[in-house]
Amino acid sequence: MSLLPLIAATYFMVSGGPYGIEDILGGAGYGWAIAILLLLPVFWSLPTALMIGELASAIPAEGGFYVWVRRAMGPFWGYQESWLSLAASIFDMALYPSIFVLYLGKFSPALTAGGRAYLWSLAVVLLCSLWNLRGAPAVGNGSIGLFALLLAPFAIFVLIGFSRALLLHPHVQWTSAAGSPVAGIGAGTAFSTAVLVAMWNYMGWDNASTVAQEVENPQRNYPRAMVAAAILTAITYILPLAAMALAGISSQSFSTGDWADAARQIGGAGFGGAALALAVVAGGCINGVGMFNALSMSYTRLPMVMAQDGLLPAALARRNRYGVPWVSILLCAVAWALAVKLPFERLISIDLILYGSSLLLEFAALAILRIREPRLERPFQAGSFPFACLLGVGPALLIGYALWVSRGEKLVGTVSALAFAAAVGLLGLALYWLTVIVQKTMRAAASSEVAPVITED
Repeated sequence: MSLLPLIAATYFMVSGGPYGIEDILGGAGYGWAIAILLLLPVFWSLPTALMIGELASAIPAEGGFYVWVRRAMGPFWGYQESWLSLAASIFDMALYPSIFVLYLGKFSPALTAGGRAYLWSLAVVLLCSLWNLRGAPAVGNGSIGLFALLLAPFAIFVLIGFSRALLLHPHVQWTSAAGSPVAGIGAGTAFSTAVLVAMWNYMGWDNASTVAQEVENPQRNYPRAMVAAAILTAITYILPLAAMALAGISSQSFSTGDWADAARQIGGAGFGGAALALAVVAGGCINGVGMFNALSMSYTRLPMVMAQDGLLPAALARRNRYGVPWVSILLCAVAWALAVKLPFERLISIDLILYGSSLLLEFAALAILRIREPRLERPFQAGSFPFACLLGVGPALLIGYALWVSRGEKLVGTVSALAFAAAVGLLGLALYWLTVIVQKTMRAAASSEVAPVITED
């Protein structure tokens, strides 16, 4: 992939457009929603982008963050990094076919009624798996087209919203329905939900690193792609919200899937509003496909590289004529297809906890490699050593906040989201030692088979 496809693919791995930020607005109101979306990139996205820019340019290896952590901290922590990321993908990847089905149902509820919803979700998994079998360039180039199709309706949306503000001067309600911004989030629940949803919408910057060997001039292109995608993500989140506010559209009860209703209001009565709403609905379908497609490319490289390291069966490292790990893609596709039927829309906090844990290991790898390999060539360097160490402070505090917020969230019965995520994370420790035992047993069996036979004369 060249620079532009890498930017487009990274954008879909992280954002995929304004879809998904609706609950931020519904929970916090315009003023706080825009403030959250402006501040989070500074404390969450920018440090991560700088960290990835340095490590990806210094170690542009297939497997990305798994390779960085393994090189800095050894195979045990490398395994945990990959396990946490793959476990998070089960919860994360279930969301995107659901988004596709949600918006497809807005064309006609009959399309997704009953068991048809699951069949459409399977169709998304199948389409993206076949697309990925064509290789990273096919995914990256396709992401450019999807990017343009997805954001075209929102460009019109923003222009109409700002023009209405200039011509009609509607009343702008920046605060939540409860009054002042603080009063509207005083109970803490809505604000916490808004922050967690915003963190989820700004996470995934490291995913593009796993296809480094399939990127043209990664030392130059990765840092540029991270910065460009970060700017695009913030702009495409904030401008549509600002356009809604300036157009005088109420934020009350605004939740997932409501962009079509907002487009209908902002486009006005008649054909214009209906056409814009349909275009936004089509963009929602593109969002689900584009994000699932780009993230499939990222996650499926992890089992391949782990297989090359002997930590998973060697079959997972098999590639097709495009250099794609086809066995890994098929295995992951089956796992995600089984997962999409489960109600994972409520498990964003689990996704955040698992992803956040893997992210902290990457920040640790950045600092450790500065100490252990000071002469490692770093075409892009994220500041001095103290600055590099401090980069992880903001993300760590936000992850700690996510842990604190989810402490009382229940999944089934008395099982909390935090306890469930901790159990999933600890399972990686057991799996690693099981893998080590199996490897030792296989090596012992192999050595006994080739041992020389000693005979007496």
